Formats: sequence, C-alpha cells, structure tokens
Amino acid sequence: MEGSTSVRVSAHNVRRSRLRTRSASTLDARNRMSVQREQQRVTPRIEEAMRRALELAARGPATGANPQVGCVILSPVGDIIAEGWHRGLGTPHAEVDALSHLNAGEARGACAVVTLEPCNHHGHTGPCSEALLDAGISTVFCAIDDPNPQAQGGAARLRAAGVEVTGGVLGTEASEFLRPWLTAMRLGRPFVTLKWASSLDGRAAAADGSSQWITGEAARAQVHAQRSASDAILVGTGTVLADDPSLTARDAAGRLLPEQPIPVVVGERAIPAQARLRQHPNTLYETGTRDLGTVLSTLFDRGVRRAFVEGGPTLASAFVAADLVDEYLIYLAPLLLGGDRLALGDIGVGTLTDGRPLDIIAVERLGDDILLRARPSAAKER
Repeated sequence: MEGSTSVRVSAHNVRRSRLRTRSASTLDARNRMSVQREQQRVTPRIEEAMRRALELAARGPATGANPQVGCVILSPVGDIIAEGWHRGLGTPHAEVDALSHLNAGEARGACAVVTLEPCNHHGHTGPCSEALLDAGISTVFCAIDDPNPQAQGGAARLRAAGVEVTGGVLGTEASEFLRPWLTAMRLGRPFVTLKWASSLDGRAAAADGSSQWITGEAARAQVHAQRSASDAILVGTGTVLADDPSLTARDAAGRLLPEQPIPVVVGERAIPAQARLRQHPNTLYETGTRDLGTVLSTLFDRGVRRAFVEGGPTLASAFVAADLVDEYLIYLAPLLLGGDRLALGDIGVGTLTDGRPLDIIAVERLGDDILLRARPSAAKER
C-alpha cells in the first residue's frame, strides 16, 4: 500500500518529450519516403535474411542502453557466410561481430543485412559504417533508421562511399521488436511498463489490506520474469514503508535470477537503514523527488531504457494520470473482493468521454489467472 502523497511531472521534461516527438515525426516521414523508393530492390531472400537477423538480435540482452541488433552477411550469390549480434554495452556491434567470423577479403562484394542502421560514431566501439567499408561490403539492407542522434548517419556515410543501402526491410516487424528501445529514444525517457494484480472487480487488496497472494504461482513467476527483463523497478515510498519489499527477480525456488533490475524508490521520505531493499543485489536509487518527469529523465541519463512500475495505487495512478505509461500488464484473479481498495485511484477522468482508451495487445492464461497486455490506444499515442 502507498501513502496519499501526490506525484508531480515537471513542465521541463514534458517540453523535452514533445521536442523529441516532433523530431521523431520528421524521422518517421523520411523513413516512409525511403521505403517507397527502395522496396522494389528487396527480394524474398533479403527478407528471409532479415528475419534471421531479427532472430539473432533477440539473443542479445533486452536491458541496457544499447538496442538488440542482429546482422547476416550474404555472399554475392545469396548464401549466408556469417552471422552476428550485439551482446551489450562495450561489446562488438552486430555488424562487427558478424565480420569477425570471416577471413580477410571474404566479405568483399558481399551484402550485409542488419536490423538497425549501422552506427556512424565512436562510442565504446568504432563506427560500424567504417567496419563495413573496410571489409569491402558492397550492399547493405537495414530494417529501420537509427533514431539516436549520436549514432545515426551510417547509411549516408555508406552511400557517400558508393555502397548501395536500402532501408525499411521488414520495418514494421523490426519496429515492434525494438519498440521499448525506440520509444525510449523517441521520448528521452525509459519505456514504462505498469503492472498491477487485482481481483476481477479491480481490487488490489481485501478490506483488511491483505493482498498476498491475489494471483497464483504462474502469474507471480511471470512477474519475476518481467522484473528480470527490466533495467529498473519503481515503487513509491509508501509501498516500501508499508510492505518492506525486496524487489528482486527470483525463480520458483526463490533463487535470484541472473539479471536483476535497479530498485528505484520514488518519493522524498528516507528509506530505513534496515529495509530489505538495501540488501538488493543492485544499489538502491532513492530519487528524493516525486516529480516523475525528473525521475524518468534521470533514469534515462543513467542508461535505463525499460522501467517496470510495480508500486501501489498512488504511484500507478500518478503514472497513468501523467500519460507516462507505454504498456500495461494487468493480472486478473478469478476472485471478487469488493470494498474500496482499488488497483487505481484518481487518474484525472471526470466523465466517460475523458476515459483513457487502451488497445488490448494480448490475453494470456496463467494457471487460473489472466494476463491482459494493453497499450494506450494508437489513436492517442504520443
């Protein structure tokens, strides 16, 4: 349970988000024109290779500041001669990883099929555009342009050097695959997933406050998997002071999973020295503020791209009211509780026409429970 303290969103970060959105709109328009001009050069073999590249990309870590990227190198006759994927910050990018499996000269005249536009900057590693040029790659197919202003420009660099570059190959599939990272880059804040578990009548607890456990083991195991796939997990100070959660990701036997989210407490009150969060494998981050815009922009600057909000009704309602939720995970138990302990409180909706429409993306049965995956309606998407 959480206290009744309100949560704020700064105007500065709202303006920052809008600027990034307008910039992204320009990029999207350019992508559409690029696709119209170039799709005629895409063959079934190239699409097959791109699907393989997406499979390879999924092998990389979903968390961290860098995107999941896969690459397939095709010989001049269309055979796969090398594959690669990005394994996380500081490791070779997918194109370089694929090229590393070839001997000198083997890539000359070959085709690179990559899920994201090759980067064109020096970061933890060198530019992929230069690596492709040095290897003698003559043709590049990519799914989507890189929205990162620090990394984009690889396609232009390759074209300027005489390499034929075609974009938009399976762009819809790739954009869906990279949706959390692309959203984070577009908005300048982490992709926010809001989770709650409730009875069928929308209650998060019984009248006496008891809530463990509303859902069954299968649903709880899925929540732990979601924690592990997130960079950070957010709760409010009220939840910490009332429930003393650990916020770790664990398996069915209670063992820690290999990947753990950063625990983040939103609020101004100090967390007790004996709190279980202080024994978390990752260092606790106390925001010291209730301003959600500031919290999210700070997390983004720290490399967080996926934020999992698992607080109580106060924090959940604040995120919904501020229009900061990108995905909803709603776990419903076949149970009626009644009473006033709702999963959501005031979200700024005074009348039916002001309701916040959602698109149901998936419905999954988890034991006796149901998981609803939803997103803000596409008609109102930022």
